[in-house]
Amino acid sequence: MHKHNLLHQFGFSKKALLGNTLNLFCFLTLLGYALVALLTKIGWLAADWQAEVGASYQQPNGLHYFGTDVLGRSVLAKVLHGAEVAMRVGFVVALWAVVIGATFGILAGYFGGILDACIVWLYTVVTSIPTMILLMAVAFVLGKGMQTICIALIIIEWTETCRLVRGEVMRHKAREYMQAASAIGASSARKIFVHLLPNMLPLIIYQFSLVFQTAIKYEVILSYLGMGIQNKPSWGIMISDARSGLLRGIWWELFFATMAMFLLVLVFNILADALRDLLDPKLKGR
Repeated sequence: MHKHNLLHQFGFSKKALLGNTLNLFCFLTLLGYALVALLTKIGWLAADWQAEVGASYQQPNGLHYFGTDVLGRSVLAKVLHGAEVAMRVGFVVALWAVVIGATFGILAGYFGGILDACIVWLYTVVTSIPTMILLMAVAFVLGKGMQTICIALIIIEWTETCRLVRGEVMRHKAREYMQAASAIGASSARKIFVHLLPNMLPLIIYQFSLVFQTAIKYEVILSYLGMGIQNKPSWGIMISDARSGLLRGIWWELFFATMAMFLLVLVFNILADALRDLLDPKLKGR
């Protein structure tokens, strides 16, 4: 009965989420980014981004829609590869950060005691360090590259999920259905996976969407500072490279890289807010 209600709730939420025109547009846009990332990753799209396709700094035209860069490479191809980098970093970081944060949060909230104290101390220490300093420190120790960015962001981003899930678990532990499960002799594993975890899913899904877009923004920042992606197009690298051309009126590389990131973060923000309101109506309007 509980599982049926949960499936019914998610089915209703899906209809309500995609029934709104703006939400549907954002969802289709996000699917478009995911498709571009997949096709770029397997080499079916913009595989020859390093090739010189025209003269240096050609303006957007009918042949090169986004223009060319200083080396005559297609800016469109570089933007597409930047989307693949952003989507991959966002997904990997969000997946691992939410899994680690939710696991630690459930363990801390359910078992309490020394385990709770250790986990609270750990995420308090991590959150007390300024984000950019910690990111730069990890990048300095592990070296540059996509793997370093993912590890650094996972170290940072699990803490908020852990804190929120821990609080929810502590709140649900005192409820009647948990007391009833204890009364009939349910094991801790059954109470966690059958009773607690389904009630944590709305929060976990919402946190996934938040971490996803946060990871994308930090990837761009680190790449802009020269501590991120190497030997591959990234929106951050494109923005950094475009600085020298701005004084000469070369605006298109900066413009298209910025707009690609802006649109992706915007649709994620809109969908995250809509998802939060549907999964937990009590938060609507806050």
